[in-house]
Amino acid sequence: MRRTVLPIAAILLTAACSGTGAPSVNVSANDPAASRPADSLDAAGAFKALAAAVPSAKLTGTVTAENDPNKLLGRPNQYTSKVTFSDSRISKSDTQFLKAGDVELGGAIEMFPDPAAAKTRADYIQSVTKSLPALAEYDYQHSTVLVRVSHYLTPDQAAAYKAAADKLG
Repeated sequence: MRRTVLPIAAILLTAACSGTGAPSVNVSANDPAASRPADSLDAAGAFKALAAAVPSAKLTGTVTAENDPNKLLGRPNQYTSKVTFSDSRISKSDTQFLKAGDVELGGAIEMFPDPAAAKTRADYIQSVTKSLPALAEYDYQHSTVLVRVSHYLTPDQAAAYKAAADKLG
């Protein structure tokens, strides 16, 4: 039953945050999203927890079935919710030709129905980008969460996302 709640939450989240330009999110340290297990989070909840640890991250969009460029949202064994974010430490000159929602602007959080599906997606992304350095990214999978982070961040900067993702579960 818990798995049917995630698609419904994604629909409700879409209604609340329509469009690609969602407002910046300020999260208090006492936010319940920061202490919930990964299995009970959606992508927006996971982002709130990450943003508490990485204040340079700002929510930029909520992916819906209609605007998903990958056409994966809600499909069997694919992500059940997804958000995109920017990171203010990335130089605008590096990203001037990118469009809203591109991982290179900061990153994305994808939630999956189970850890195996999240790992399969992370492995797929790494296999595709391995031979294309311009598309390389940091991918941090923890339980049902996949945090994708721009390669424009230094390894130390990206490590803050990994540390935050590790605390989601």
